[in-house]
Amino acid sequence: MAQKNCILIGAPVDSGKRRNGCLMGPDAYRTAGLIEALESLDHTVEDYGNVAPVPFKADRNDGRLYAPNETSAWTESLAEVAENAMNDGLPVFLGGDHALSAGSVAGVANHAASVGRPLFVLWLDAHTDFHTPDTTDSGNLHGTPVGYFTGLGGFEGFPAVTNPVPQENVCMLGLRSVDSAERLALQATSIRRHDMREIDEHGIAKPLQAFLAHVAEAGGLLHVSLDVDFLDPSVAPAVGTTVPGGATVREAHLVCEMLHDSGLMTSLDLVELNPFLDERGRTAHLMVDLCASAFGRRVFDRPTRSYQE
Repeated sequence: MAQKNCILIGAPVDSGKRRNGCLMGPDAYRTAGLIEALESLDHTVEDYGNVAPVPFKADRNDGRLYAPNETSAWTESLAEVAENAMNDGLPVFLGGDHALSAGSVAGVANHAASVGRPLFVLWLDAHTDFHTPDTTDSGNLHGTPVGYFTGLGGFEGFPAVTNPVPQENVCMLGLRSVDSAERLALQATSIRRHDMREIDEHGIAKPLQAFLAHVAEAGGLLHVSLDVDFLDPSVAPAVGTTVPGGATVREAHLVCEMLHDSGLMTSLDLVELNPFLDERGRTAHLMVDLCASAFGRRVFDRPTRSYQE
């Protein structure tokens, strides 16, 4: 990847689930040295600050869905910011819970359509987030962004998706918590999906290589959405949806190094960091390190960090 103009966009979305804390994520990334890490790799960095949702009617939260009005407002705001930012560089969306990706991906998809290129999405997550408001049992909308940006129904009250991402352009890597409704829905799609058993048996590089080759052959743009719970909670505890058995530090770095080597990534989400649940900032620092790998940091460039300071 050549030197980039990295555009940091804070998305303190905390409406996608009932457990609070993700709104502190954007500032935690800044505090953990994200800007300095990217600049050390000779990228330029523009920090757009934190986005706000468009005006919305306050949610009563007495129904089945949690905060649908606020989440819809975030989706509209982020889609506009994302589409515009793509003209100026490589946007990095600092979350915030994963509901933010409904807006970030929709906006990036609008940009891709405007320049006549297909959009691909790499979903690094323990969960598929392929629910709709009609199918989610929890009522938490951070489990619905893939359903939204691929054009599933049931999102009344949300901005219309004008450029849905084709299912065959989505690759999910690291799955290990998929409920029955999602499993049945996914089996009827062409979404590429790779769970941790497959990764345990065959490694994480092979499916990623195949997907990146597909993106390159199609001349596509690549949006990467990295959820903290892609990682094993033993190394990344600052997330409200801990699922044991996730990616190791080395597996995650390998993914990010391969993304850099491919030169294909054109936008990035860093989501679900809840600093309230962290241990001396270790998760925030690890996510910053992974981001640095995706932007070109090599093995011998990595600092040794003491968490006792």
